[in-house]
Amino acid sequence: MKTGFLQLMEIVDLRSSQNSEVCSSSRIHLERIVFFWELKEFRAGNVLKKMIVVLSLLFLMLDAPLDAAQDKGALSSVVALRANFICNRIPGLTPRQRSICRKRPNAIVTIGEGVQLGINECQYQFRNNRWNCSSSGAENTMFGHSHKVGSREAAFTYAVTSAGVTYSITQACSLGKLKQCSCDQSKKKVLHEGWKWGGCSADIKHGLKFSRKFLDAREIEQNARSLMNKHNNRAGRKAVKENMGTECKCHGVSGSCTMRTCWTTLPPFRKIGDHLLRKYKKAKPVVPMVGGRNRRPVYLTLKRFKENHTKPRRSDLVFLQKSPNYCDYDASVGSLGTVGRKCNRTSADTDGCDLMCCGRGYNTHQYTKTWQCNCKFHWCCYVQCNKCSERTEEYACK
Repeated sequence: MKTGFLQLMEIVDLRSSQNSEVCSSSRIHLERIVFFWELKEFRAGNVLKKMIVVLSLLFLMLDAPLDAAQDKGALSSVVALRANFICNRIPGLTPRQRSICRKRPNAIVTIGEGVQLGINECQYQFRNNRWNCSSSGAENTMFGHSHKVGSREAAFTYAVTSAGVTYSITQACSLGKLKQCSCDQSKKKVLHEGWKWGGCSADIKHGLKFSRKFLDAREIEQNARSLMNKHNNRAGRKAVKENMGTECKCHGVSGSCTMRTCWTTLPPFRKIGDHLLRKYKKAKPVVPMVGGRNRRPVYLTLKRFKENHTKPRRSDLVFLQKSPNYCDYDASVGSLGTVGRKCNRTSADTDGCDLMCCGRGYNTHQYTKTWQCNCKFHWCCYVQCNKCSERTEEYACK
């Protein structure tokens, strides 16, 4: 079965880069795709990152201008790359998501970048844990992991991915990368004593709305897991909104600051990741409550207060199932295990060999570490350094 990336590559007939009917700008984009595809490092890299590169080039081709002398149907190969065709070939999209892709193709690359932003943050936050935001790989799509178990880790992954998409869409609006949005214009009419809204306020409302529309469209099954995923998607969006900041600039004679102009800004994404990690540690177990004629799950309630039908707060992360221990490889629960993971022999925390290796012990690898040291600048003009080295050890789980 072909991977999603190979399916995307089939969109383009690479030989058409030599076709005289293809306009010069489109030929350049085709040649770029060929160039990236032939790089060994590119082929071996992250699947999502590769797809983002190819999609960026493909959608650039859709916007490529016609050559003046070739304006009469000469771009048949470019027409074949219309948004409808590209969106139908992107793996892992639901019908509703494909419809959104066709209507707003320029936003799809930004969504992919947002998902990657969330995954990178997840990997940073859990870098020293048994589960390091990895999975068996089979259930990955261009737009993030699809966890088989409704665990705490699944809750965090959905929340941070949703936050990443919200963040990237909002940022792209402020930078003028998307046609349907820009800066938040609603605040400019509001005046306050001593200050006013101005500059380019981040349009967080558009980011929240579009992220919800696209990511919640993945949840096509009316079951408890879909309710859980949607709840955590919302918690991720809420994390971005709650951490928005404000910057101001003073105006006045001699720095008197008689008037200030202020605008809303996105925080560093690390701040959002830290916020969601705190929510992960306090994640709430929930159970579905059924209702309606079909007796399907209609909402989630806190497990310990099931009789009172107490709903979790919108900012809480929620989970349905207990997490596996992630010690051993188990594709059925998305666990890669910890065999071969590096650990800290002297640490009592989650990165320590005792916890990381699940009691199996660890292997010791000795090696020589070298670096430049005692560097001095000599007139004129070069720097001379000594070469320092030390014998060191690293440890990996058995």
